[in-house]
Amino acid sequence: MALAPRLSRALRPVPSPSPSAAAAALLASASPLPARRLLQLHAHLLRTGALPLAPAAASAFLSLAAASLPPLRALAVLHHHLTPASVPSTFCCNSILRSLSDPDALGFLRRMRGLGRRGNAFSLAIVLKPCRTLAHARQLHANVVAEGHLRDALLATSLMRSYATCGAGDSARKVFDEMLVRDAVAWNVLITCYARNKRTKDTLRLFDEMRKGEGGAGPDEVTCILLLQACTSLGALDFGEKIWEYAVEHGYGGELKVRNSLITMYTRCGCVEKAYQVFCETPRKSVVTWSAMISGFAANGFGEDAISAFEEMGRSGVAPDAQTFTGVLSACSHSGLVDEGFRFFDMMRCEYQMMPNVRHYGCIVDLMGRAGLLDEAYHLVVEEMKVAPDATIWRTLLGACRVHGHVDLGEKVISHLIELKAQQAGDYVLLLNTYASVGDWIKVAEVRKLMKENGIQTTPGCTTVELNGELHEFIADDDSHPRKTEIYRKLDEINRHLRIAGYVPNVSSELHDLDSEGKECALTYHSEKLAIAFALLVMPQRRPIRLAKNLRVCVDCHNFTKVFSGVYNRLVIVRDRTRFHHFEGGQCSCNDYW
Repeated sequence: MALAPRLSRALRPVPSPSPSAAAAALLASASPLPARRLLQLHAHLLRTGALPLAPAAASAFLSLAAASLPPLRALAVLHHHLTPASVPSTFCCNSILRSLSDPDALGFLRRMRGLGRRGNAFSLAIVLKPCRTLAHARQLHANVVAEGHLRDALLATSLMRSYATCGAGDSARKVFDEMLVRDAVAWNVLITCYARNKRTKDTLRLFDEMRKGEGGAGPDEVTCILLLQACTSLGALDFGEKIWEYAVEHGYGGELKVRNSLITMYTRCGCVEKAYQVFCETPRKSVVTWSAMISGFAANGFGEDAISAFEEMGRSGVAPDAQTFTGVLSACSHSGLVDEGFRFFDMMRCEYQMMPNVRHYGCIVDLMGRAGLLDEAYHLVVEEMKVAPDATIWRTLLGACRVHGHVDLGEKVISHLIELKAQQAGDYVLLLNTYASVGDWIKVAEVRKLMKENGIQTTPGCTTVELNGELHEFIADDDSHPRKTEIYRKLDEINRHLRIAGYVPNVSSELHDLDSEGKECALTYHSEKLAIAFALLVMPQRRPIRLAKNLRVCVDCHNFTKVFSGVYNRLVIVRDRTRFHHFEGGQCSCNDYW
């Protein structure tokens, strides 16, 4: 009963006019209407036969619809009523384009141009932002060139971003090289492009190019942050410190985001002491600063220090966030602090009223796996988790099965990974290691056969070591390094000394079907060992040997490095896929659990 009067009042300001009167009313509407009001107006025009409107009024109505309605609803109205005479202004069309996603934006641009509204360089820049496919990026690039907009720095930068999103780093570089004026934004987009596409070495080279003043733009604060992040990814400590020196010299050293990136870089390179020094010298610490330091302590195996930092954070009045709890829970799991881990997990849920995410549960599963509570961890994942488990959680549990030789549970975990369609070659390797740890070589052979039949290829192990800002990469049985003869001679010498000290190759780490002697030979020249031999050749005694590995360290290389650190009295810091290992005096900070 009450609806009819309200609807009547809502429509009362819109009489049943002649088309010309409707046009005058529409042209007088300078500001957007509420969406409901605009739809009522549209319905009224349809009901009264006022459509199609005169060209000027139609253009005004479509512009009003674009400004008043949600993007997809506006798009439907526009497509229904667009004619060559009623296309909204370029400004309004750009407003619509800005609110649409690919491919809707591209479709509207084509329709707009087909009706005679060509748009401008800004129209193309807007459409490039949501572009997610290489074909569309290339099509828009062709439009940019054909219409003579390549000199537009904003448009060229947007085109670079699109190529970066599509993984076409070379195309982004080509656009960059063709720019007449390259400002800091363009340089930073190219740096982001290379970093996103794992071209970390090329990312670092750009810093030297910028410092030469090519294009007239030097590194700015954002450049320093991006390059520190690249150094973090690559473990390039020397280069990272060079960037920090530049930041300090040019007045960026006090910027909190730069300092936060530096803390992360130091911790991810295993320099916890330097990270802590920067942390202490940072006057106004944000939750990001605290979380970076806590996570750094955690990744390097300093669980007690991470807990102390968390407690100090509370006393300083900075409230922890989800990332902070991920850091402190990770610290507990990496250091085997089971009771403390459960205490922080309960604190997060009860005291801070935070819903645990999948990373928090992953830390708890890792913690329980370390404590040997594998069946309980499995029950937590399948029965108690409030969020769907991801592949990382299952891999964490699979790693625990490998350590504890829990074959039956390992097979269950692999089945869950297959259900998620997330199984990787490394997962099968973990299962192989689980079978090997209990001496079930028949199962090892079966899994290897399965991998071969399904074309599952393992990722080659690669270890990098930095020397004077230059990265040296090694793979197993590598013969590409210019000093390969010296490296192999030094590694043979190391092996002789370690065997005298009691090192025995762990043949269970070699999963190929070889006899014992063949397995030992295959293990001898793993990438970590070649990198250690090279470091011993070129680095002074007082300097720690820092390695970065793209995969989990195998059991044999772990044992090798432990004995090496004791025999040669060297600190060796290895960052593998999951954590840091600080080898010193024949021991490892992970306590042989990783």
